Amino acid sequence: MRHEPGLRERKKRETRQLISDIATGLFLERGFDEVTVVEVAAVANVSAKTVFNYFPRKEDLFLDRFPDLLERVASAVRERPEGATPLKALKDEYLLMLEERDPVTGFGDERLTAFRQVIHNSPALQGRVREVVQELEDLLAVLFAEAYGEEADDPDVRMAALTTVGVLRTVNWASARMIAAGESGDALADHLRDLAERLFARLERALDAR
Repeated sequence: MRHEPGLRERKKRETRQLISDIATGLFLERGFDEVTVVEVAAVANVSAKTVFNYFPRKEDLFLDRFPDLLERVASAVRERPEGATPLKALKDEYLLMLEERDPVTGFGDERLTAFRQVIHNSPALQGRVREVVQELEDLLAVLFAEAYGEEADDPDVRMAALTTVGVLRTVNWASARMIAAGESGDALADHLRDLAERLFARLERALDAR
């Protein structure tokens, strides 16, 4: 059962979201490397220390949705229905995120093209993106290991985690190409859902055959 936050926790989340929204707006307007944490704090009417309390690294101001993604992934696998495989639980959660048009999927926010450009222009952000992708892979390895009674460093477990990340990155890559080609709305959503279902099905067959 998922935890329902209390008033204090909700206020902390609201403050965190406010800081992130302001930072993202500034980064999109001026570029990541041209905005300081002190500037973000001033616009948000908080101290720089408060910003760092919520976001230990400047890069995480821009990639603020990643912790939520990790939480959703972990909950989907650990709280999956009886009889469902971890991969089935992940697929269902990802399809739900596509339906919700969660920006983490690379779809659903009209600013995504600009968002990707900010990352492209910042070596610091590119490095952090590589780190968070690795964190996702590591989490998936732990979840698969828990589900199958293996060790997280088992080669088969790592392969399953790596290829699952590959599916998610491929859908995100396809989304960027389709958006650049002018596709949007329900047509884009349908294409991404079909692609995700097809790739997850192929991955499931491959893992079953090992």
